[in-house]
Amino acid sequence: MLPHAPVPPSAPAAPRGRRARRSGLRAPLAVGVVVLGLAVPTAADARDAARDGSAKAGPGTASPAKPSRPGKPSRPGRPSEPGRPGKRVGPWERSDPDFGSAGNRVVYAHRGASGYRPEHTLEAYRLAIRQGADVIEPDLVSTKDGQLVDRHENEIGGTTDVATRPEFADRRRTKTIDGVSYTGWFTEDFTLAELRTLRAKERLPALRPANTAYDGRYRVPTFQEVIDVARKASRKSRRTIAISPEIKHSTYFRSIGIDQESAVLRTLRKNRLDDRRAPVVVQSFEVANLQRIDRESRVRTVQLLDAAKGRPADVVAAGGTTTYGQLATPAGLRGIARYADAVSPNTDYVLPRDPATGASLAPTSFVQDAHAAGLPVVVYTFRRENQFLPLERRSSTDPAGIGDLQGYMGQMLDLGVDALFTDNPDVGVAAVKAFEAR
Repeated sequence: MLPHAPVPPSAPAAPRGRRARRSGLRAPLAVGVVVLGLAVPTAADARDAARDGSAKAGPGTASPAKPSRPGKPSRPGRPSEPGRPGKRVGPWERSDPDFGSAGNRVVYAHRGASGYRPEHTLEAYRLAIRQGADVIEPDLVSTKDGQLVDRHENEIGGTTDVATRPEFADRRRTKTIDGVSYTGWFTEDFTLAELRTLRAKERLPALRPANTAYDGRYRVPTFQEVIDVARKASRKSRRTIAISPEIKHSTYFRSIGIDQESAVLRTLRKNRLDDRRAPVVVQSFEVANLQRIDRESRVRTVQLLDAAKGRPADVVAAGGTTTYGQLATPAGLRGIARYADAVSPNTDYVLPRDPATGASLAPTSFVQDAHAAGLPVVVYTFRRENQFLPLERRSSTDPAGIGDLQGYMGQMLDLGVDALFTDNPDVGVAAVKAFEAR
């Protein structure tokens, strides 16, 4: 099938025998208690910051060990980290981690520990690992010379200091990407060498003013550097740190002659990570690129779901009408299971909110429907600021105030979700620990 002709949810497809599906639900339990707060910096902050070409690191958050999980006994053959199961045997590249299931809840560090450091920086990933995250998430975009770098968007005016660099003033452009007009500076107009001269900054300074203390300290990392961080941390901690790269704006990049999927697969193969047992799961909001990766590689994948009325960019480009809401139906989820290993919806698919008040409404059947299709559910994005929480979890009317994120996560775990995408991995680890203790 052509790359831009996604298989509709109800279309027949041959079953993928190599897929190892997980399912199962837990009965709802009581909501967990709040455990928040900053901790003192560690010596690792300074060492890691120096390796990243930055100034000294400042206060961070604690590194709580996660408890042994029911039904996941330690494997023989290697010592285990205190408080963690002996999960990894042999090389990291074949460590075969669990990406979330009813018996093993998983914490994904959304863009790293982005609640405490500028997102998509090596220090944000290192901090997330120290906090106990199971998976770190780089978002991948391309440079002018075809290199994969780690930014949430290819427009970098909001996440780097490029606007202050007079040598790049003439690179400012207005472009339409996935149907939306943006004005700024774009990675595809820079070589990797040029991007490496820039420094990252906090994307949400009004909500996270403490993070601005780290502005200018960290470079834009490459995909290879993120892989290296996960590999090194896994070997050092003797537990598996997985990576979940998201391919961004695939259809747009293809329209300007850049094949991001091939670049991702080349990098994975160079690192011996194109394997079912590799600690990698590739994400996308598009459909055709995940179908292509499913055909051309052995790496695992997860389908992201945006707002229900929206449509994947490749579906729009191909003239299709399938919406994310249709993909989220029982039939749509069965279609996703033909090419992907998990599904990642936003929180509204599981616990919607009243559009007028922001208060949570009754849970949906999404988790049960996904599990019936054999898909683990990885929900995004959990953030501790009031602005991102439902009304009943907010601490005040201050958008930047810190609300009951752990309780919100605990509620989602009670509803059966398998994994949590969060800007605050320490809170996610505490929520999983409290859930499993119950």
